[in-house]
Amino acid sequence: MAAGSGSKVSIVVPAEQEGTKAVVKHWLRNVGDRVSKDEPVLELETDKVVLEVPAPAAGVLESVLVKAGAEVEPGTVLGILSTAQTTSAALPGTASKPATAGDRGRPAAAPAQVEHRLSPAVRALVAEHHLDPSRIAGTGQGGRVTRADVLEALKSQGRASASAPVGRPVAATAAPRSRRIEHDSMRRKIAEHMLRSVNTAPHVTAMFEADFSAVAAHRNVAQADLERQGVKLTYTAYLVAASVAAMKAAPTVNSRWHDDFLEIFDDVNVGVGTALGDAGLIVPVIHKAQDLSLAEIAARLQDLTSRARAMTLKPADVQGGTFSISNHGVSGSLLAAPIIINQPQSAILGVGALERRVVVRTVDGADSIEVRPMAYVSLTIDHRVIDGAQTNAWLTRFVEAIERWPDATA
Repeated sequence: MAAGSGSKVSIVVPAEQEGTKAVVKHWLRNVGDRVSKDEPVLELETDKVVLEVPAPAAGVLESVLVKAGAEVEPGTVLGILSTAQTTSAALPGTASKPATAGDRGRPAAAPAQVEHRLSPAVRALVAEHHLDPSRIAGTGQGGRVTRADVLEALKSQGRASASAPVGRPVAATAAPRSRRIEHDSMRRKIAEHMLRSVNTAPHVTAMFEADFSAVAAHRNVAQADLERQGVKLTYTAYLVAASVAAMKAAPTVNSRWHDDFLEIFDDVNVGVGTALGDAGLIVPVIHKAQDLSLAEIAARLQDLTSRARAMTLKPADVQGGTFSISNHGVSGSLLAAPIIINQPQSAILGVGALERRVVVRTVDGADSIEVRPMAYVSLTIDHRVIDGAQTNAWLTRFVEAIERWPDATA
């Protein structure tokens, strides 16, 4: 995390970040501020996570070399810490203010320490709602108060949590009224990633229809027991497990294209698209899903999605995916095609809204009209890697696993 000699220590971009580039989102401390070892000093943002960079040593932030908004790569030096500043003396221009009568009788440093541990966005939200950050339990790294913590505090108080609208109004003209919302770094990265995927891979989509009657019946029986263990059993957990089963019918779906070879993975690391509202989309990964039971998949899914929405995922949580699922039906969509492949993967599963539809089934040799819980399922593939026969074999096995649950998942 750092390199240094004597009393100077460098704050650098961690090598383990996802991708090759990140953007400096916020500096959490100012030049002249004293920091403790491992205390977050700035935030980096990629298209996947917001990563806190901790101080590599105790000292004083002597200089900031990269300003907020700049792109950086692993190993880039972001700032310099002076570890020689170990006494109470401050750097020039940072002399402490004499204590006043209102300061007597309480620890003077505590409010400042709490305030310094807030990101600019959190600090603005706290100020807007006139909250005392020292009274909010922090769930971030080192107990730091996050935006999710502030929103939870507002919710518990029954207060509105909406902040001022983003953007600024455009001056009135004859043109339609509008407002500008500047692209943040996450939105820019998502756009770059999507465009690169479309330009790289020839996308082809096949669609099947799946009857979720067996899954619904199993879930009705199993969910009460899991809820007593604090785990919510969602349909997405079944989608992950059925995807693992389908890989046995077409292993090349779980692969990555290289110019000179095809890399087929033994581990099925399933990324699940998780919407963050206007902030975009993130894809946390359930690693080695082939080794997990349905209950274990549900528990990991619950943990990852909750931390994704609280913006507390770690880089390892979004790395190493070999296949992805877009459960777009949770927001009401019946079909989305093509769903953009999460490069450098070779395929992505799409699942539409589950709804009761009239279908024809054969019962005792005769046609019967029945109402069943149905959903459209699609597989979008990189046609450089996967052909139509493999696509249909994968979807056939996937639908079989859903419709004959749990007998067809082995």
